[in-house]
Amino acid sequence: MNQLNDIETSALQALESVTDEDALQAWKTAHIGRSSPLMQVFAGLGKLSKEEKPAVGQAANRVKLALESAFEARAQIIKDAALAKSLEEEQLDVTLPGRPAPRGRLHPSTVQLRRMLDILAEMGFQVYTSREVETDEFNFQFLNFPLHHPAREMQDSFYVETEGRGDNPILLRTHTSPGQIRAMRDAVAAAPDPANPPPIRIALPGMCYRYEQITARSEIQFNQVEGLAVGTNITFADLKGTLTDFARRMFGQGARVRFRADHFPFTEPSAEMDVECFVCGGKGCSVCKRSGWLEILGCGMVHPNVLMSGGYDPKRYTGFAFGMGPERQAMLRYRIEDIRYFWGNDVRFLEQF
Repeated sequence: MNQLNDIETSALQALESVTDEDALQAWKTAHIGRSSPLMQVFAGLGKLSKEEKPAVGQAANRVKLALESAFEARAQIIKDAALAKSLEEEQLDVTLPGRPAPRGRLHPSTVQLRRMLDILAEMGFQVYTSREVETDEFNFQFLNFPLHHPAREMQDSFYVETEGRGDNPILLRTHTSPGQIRAMRDAVAAAPDPANPPPIRIALPGMCYRYEQITARSEIQFNQVEGLAVGTNITFADLKGTLTDFARRMFGQGARVRFRADHFPFTEPSAEMDVECFVCGGKGCSVCKRSGWLEILGCGMVHPNVLMSGGYDPKRYTGFAFGMGPERQAMLRYRIEDIRYFWGNDVRFLEQF
């Protein structure tokens, strides 16, 4: 017990002379650390008798708490003294402007996607979102891609679940076109008379996935915007007028467009639409590969089989559809040469937009 009193008195006297952080840590090691005299007392409790052990243990705990409390108090005193010294000796110019926090910004693909959807909304299209994980039926079969059809090779797929699914495995959608079927079926289900569903005019944005080799021109994931209009007496002239108006709203009222015949299983007839190169004005440059034209989307009249899959009678209803990529158009507008920049998350690239 006398030893504990001596330990406490000696430690507190030594603490009075501590004036800096290094000396304080040295004091802690010497008087409260594992090898300190106080800890040696705790280590020797097992050698005491049953009568002596409780009293000595309580006294040792009291001394330990007293030293720890004194240590915390001295640490606060040293901290306050250091702050006061800093404020007194160091100069602080309160007129200097603060450091602004860096602001986040929209991804360039998101900017282009919203621009496209804003234009389509002005033209009367409603945004319709559909699932990214689809069945083979909705992704291919209902869109006039029969089983084992060669056209499926155009879109290598990420299959999620095949076991036990037969001819209808689950996959990541390769295009936003499955949303056409779901939108038409939703309209039919909500109609008072399913035999007379209402007309549709929708835009379907979303991410698509294809199992392809990643290059400067192709990625395994990309955004796409699908457009669909279904009703009575819709013709190819309506399709051309709609897309020409879209191009002028997107690239300027002086934009010139052209349509080229193409083939897509879910449209008939099908076409690709080009816009006159807005970099060189149609004269030919590296962006348009010296052709004077830039391909921006594919389109066509909805195939009768697709209308039937959606619940619309192709004898009474017609429609047109188109699909375009925000990243593709952003690459053309900003002369981006590598599509991999969009998903590389390089801040130097993203900060430019």
